[in-house]
Amino acid sequence: MIHENDEFDFADFCLYTYVIVDDTLKRLTKTGRAHATGPAPECSDSELCTLLLIGESKGWDVETELLSNMQAYRDMFPHLPTQSRFNRRRRQLTDLLNDIRRAMLHAMEIAQDRQCIVDSLPVPIMHFHLVPGALSGYRGSEWMVNGATYGKAISKKLTYYGYKLHLLITGSGLILDFELTSANVCDLQAGRELLSGHRNLDVVGDKAYISQAHACELAATNNIRLLTVPRRNQKVQLPPAVATLLNGFRQLIETVNNQLTAQFNIETNHAHSFQGLCARLVAKLTAHTMSIYINRLLGRTDWLNIKRLAFN
Repeated sequence: MIHENDEFDFADFCLYTYVIVDDTLKRLTKTGRAHATGPAPECSDSELCTLLLIGESKGWDVETELLSNMQAYRDMFPHLPTQSRFNRRRRQLTDLLNDIRRAMLHAMEIAQDRQCIVDSLPVPIMHFHLVPGALSGYRGSEWMVNGATYGKAISKKLTYYGYKLHLLITGSGLILDFELTSANVCDLQAGRELLSGHRNLDVVGDKAYISQAHACELAATNNIRLLTVPRRNQKVQLPPAVATLLNGFRQLIETVNNQLTAQFNIETNHAHSFQGLCARLVAKLTAHTMSIYINRLLGRTDWLNIKRLAFN
């Protein structure tokens, strides 16, 4: 066990990640493999999932960059796959990687926090000036068939083409659940669908989630209290102290959104297909959870600095 005052370097991070992934895969699949039939690949599923999480944690989210940088660590990963095989297996392992994320959530006490926050962030799929030309080609058809639309991120004053990622996080910054929708789907509708899979929560949202009808429905069916600060023109207002408390608590998700954007590049898309986009998003969200999970194992509570594990 590495204690808090001991040096924790990149090799330790790789080892911790591999052990957690390998143990979890063995519990999930009994064999440690996504597909029990056929010959086992030289680079095992555990190794490939570990490479994915390392790459996202380090910001090496382009496969050529990841595979190039990992050449220096062939003692840990002796059988690096080719780029095409890496991409193909990344897509094949998406569901299993999400199962690993869920297993880590189940193992963390902070995932049982009943006070949560719901919000969304944009996921553009290409630079805006390229959209008109791209929509007339094959790639444009691929995105349109899978629900890509124009949308607006009001807080960022951004019009973009792509999707919107809706997040449910705990007060400890842990991502409990997520949903990917078209960019033009309103937060209220998507939030209702996201929360319908949970029970017994107090959830804080911004003004986009204001709806007495939806709040009453969630309270009656799922015992979820959806808490929002009323708009200024509404008759019923919260006491100033309560409004300040809710706004301060809700700002925690801005920290998580900033982590996903600045550290995990979630708004920078390198995928050429919807399936590839989903695979990359799941890898980023699992890497975020893995970083918090390892910090908890090490007894660190500074979850705001989750990336220092990979950079020491």
